[in-house]
Amino acid sequence: MLVVMKQSATEPEIERVVNTIEDMGYEARPIPGRQRTAIGLIGNDGRVDSARLEGLEGVLEVIVVSHPYKQVSREWKAEDTVVELFNGTRIGGSDIVIMAGPCAVESEEQIVEVARSLREMGATILRGGAFKPRTSPYSFQGLGEEGLRLLALAREATGMAIVTEAVDPDGVEAVAETADIIQIGARNMQNYPLLRRAGRVGKPVLLKRGMSATIKELLLAAEYLLAEGNGDVILCERGVRSFDTHTRNLLDLTAIPVVQSLSHLPIIADPSHGTGLRSKVTPMARAAIAAGADGLMVEVHPQPDRALSDGAQSLYPEQFGELMEQIRVIAKALDRGFVPALAPPVVR
Repeated sequence: MLVVMKQSATEPEIERVVNTIEDMGYEARPIPGRQRTAIGLIGNDGRVDSARLEGLEGVLEVIVVSHPYKQVSREWKAEDTVVELFNGTRIGGSDIVIMAGPCAVESEEQIVEVARSLREMGATILRGGAFKPRTSPYSFQGLGEEGLRLLALAREATGMAIVTEAVDPDGVEAVAETADIIQIGARNMQNYPLLRRAGRVGKPVLLKRGMSATIKELLLAAEYLLAEGNGDVILCERGVRSFDTHTRNLLDLTAIPVVQSLSHLPIIADPSHGTGLRSKVTPMARAAIAAGADGLMVEVHPQPDRALSDGAQSLYPEQFGELMEQIRVIAKALDRGFVPALAPPVVR
């Protein structure tokens, strides 16, 4: 339930509504807006007497939120959420953001080399897995804490922000010490203890859609993060399972406008996992930008044929450069820009 206050509502009137909600046994969460304040009612069990609230001074209307998810919905917050990072990157505004890098961190030379190349081509966020949950227990599982250390070196060398995955609740704090964005992967989208812990560490979270998850389930997973007090959540469409075997997954581009109509959270697309094939990454990345995605997450490796993880879907750096030029044209046609490129770090 959402209590919308009049534009002329005073602070005492807002406080009166908050106190009334709490007296009714629920949690009240004020949501200041550009023109008026709304107050969200948390813990609604369907038995709320809205008449007690409608009759209070300063109340414009009481809206019953019909979705099972509340705080992620546009009924709760009409304005788009914008996630801001230390290097000036804004995710969810009018500008498109590019996250790029290898699937896994393999060595200092590999991650620093590719980070420098990506920064020069306009990416502002470096992706790279230190912990890798793999389908096979015999596949490369990542460098772990050493991988986090190398990501920190790449950030120091380039000024790029870091997004990397946390795979279990106990490891969230260690990842948060390095990451600027904590990634929750597709396999963990409904790992609720992990979501709760990630929602409490004070870092933005990138939440990937599960391989067989509906959009409703994705938004409910995001609700776990917001329920813990973390409003800096970025959603990611990374493809769902299909009966067709020509690509690794089916990149559901319809999810982009659907999520944007239902939720205020930004949504990006991952055409690398969405297709699993290098030759399909560029066309689907172009399509995602045309569909209105707030950004892309693209796998790029300096030597994909020698990659320890997902080399078949990783672009060569020169292919990534061509992709950047192409999506700039599409963005311009949509009257959108790109997050400003980072200046080279000052060498002391």
